[in-house]
Amino acid sequence: MPLAGALVIGLLMLLADRMVRLLDTTLGKKNSFSVVFEMLAYLVPHYLGTALPAALFLGLLLGFGKMSTNSETDAFMASGVGLNRMARSVIVLGVLMSLVSMFVIGWLQPYARYSYRSVVFDVQNVEVFYLAEEGVFMQSGDRTFILDKLNRSTNAFQHAFIYQDKGADGSETVTAAKGSLVENKQGGRPTLHLEDGHRLTFKARPDVTAAEPEVGEATEFALADTPLGRISQKLFRPRGQDERELTLPELFSALSNPPPKATFANVSSELSERLVTAVSILILPFLAIPFAVGSRRSARGFRTGVALVLIVVYNEVIHQGASLSNHGVASPLVTMWLPCLLLAAFAAWRYAGTCFTLRSDPVSSVIDRVGDMFGTLRLAITRRFGWGAAS
Repeated sequence: MPLAGALVIGLLMLLADRMVRLLDTTLGKKNSFSVVFEMLAYLVPHYLGTALPAALFLGLLLGFGKMSTNSETDAFMASGVGLNRMARSVIVLGVLMSLVSMFVIGWLQPYARYSYRSVVFDVQNVEVFYLAEEGVFMQSGDRTFILDKLNRSTNAFQHAFIYQDKGADGSETVTAAKGSLVENKQGGRPTLHLEDGHRLTFKARPDVTAAEPEVGEATEFALADTPLGRISQKLFRPRGQDERELTLPELFSALSNPPPKATFANVSSELSERLVTAVSILILPFLAIPFAVGSRRSARGFRTGVALVLIVVYNEVIHQGASLSNHGVASPLVTMWLPCLLLAAFAAWRYAGTCFTLRSDPVSSVIDRVGDMFGTLRLAITRRFGWGAAS
């Protein structure tokens, strides 16, 4: 339950922040909500790769911490069931989570990232008339327009004003009582359909200082169809030009033949970061259990905080190491695999000392002393300012 709760809450928090930004750019546009939720769905694998190890680590800390607080671990050990035997199930869970993470970051994330970028491309390259806001002047190339009373379900509008600046060839101003945007079912250019309108055309740029200024030509029309031209033949690029869009097997192949927009350093860094992320999940049970259990109950909350800070610092080290390797500054063996090996050695040392020996854990002793110092400092501050005094 702690694992599931942490995973759900973490995903919701990460997606909520991105959802606000997506709504800010698409609200009021055609099918904005469906586009936003489609883009959020493509972001789930990306955030799941981060939330999964964090939720597992937090779940282990809370789960074993609660067992230790309620003396359940003491009862197990008194009956001959040691911590190592209790940890077998979560070690198996860690292996399963590592495999799930490998699938997510190795296959789901590349395809989801490509799909997300494809949707962003479509939104950015859609004809601006699809994105028009009611009663707001908008720019589309050399055309300025404003529409009134938009109906998103039918793409219909009323009271259109369209001005097109043709430079030295003059300008054209069109007004219409009503109209609509007609989609081409075959994927061609959409058509702007106008009704009951007027057109004012200047064949050259008017010169107000001339003795005889350019005279415009005014006409009326009952129906007029104008093809538009940005949405149709422009297709998104194929997947795989970026190393982040490659699956794990494709990354291994790309080591000898990098994609067009990547180098060997980019591919090597991306491959190592994904593998280190999956391997790190295997370390989490061995790292979390010594922090969660202990004989001194008063310092457990502080130890949990230290454990969370440790894992955050480790993730930042891996992230910065990936950035250095991506720019060719250092080898992934030094920037990512070495920190992973050090964390594994630290976790194995503490796990063995906690589960198989009776000696005092020096790390826990240091954490407890620091926790006592903070507790004494907090007590002194509350007494100095009279906070928490009995009424």
